[in-house]
Amino acid sequence: MAHPVDVHVGKRVRHRRWLVGMTQQQLAERVGIKFQQIQKYETGANRVSASRLWDISEVLDVPVSFFFEGLDVEQAAGAKEERMPSDLMGDKEAMELIRSYYSIPENQRKRLFDLARVLSDVA
Repeated sequence: MAHPVDVHVGKRVRHRRWLVGMTQQQLAERVGIKFQQIQKYETGANRVSASRLWDISEVLDVPVSFFFEGLDVEQAAGAKEERMPSDLMGDKEAMELIRSYYSIPENQRKRLFDLARVLSDVA
């Protein structure tokens, strides 16, 4: 059984790879491994070593800490989790929404974010 931290890190690798529009094969080539290994990392089946995580962070242009963001929130399992899919990073609709959101110019994106925050407070 995969460790929850390995699963979380793998989801974050998949999330970032998907956001930048990179395939598993492309990431594997840039890191110097086989794409099957990326698949295993993304499912949490294999643990990512510190040096390999460093390489992946360099290719995906994020700090290593990116892969651990939100870990405490997932473990805490707060009330908001009930309204969200259990695998938010694996939810295609959520990922498409995020990709679209970041394609909006920054000044408009901030206004959209403020509107979404107000609407979520009302719900």
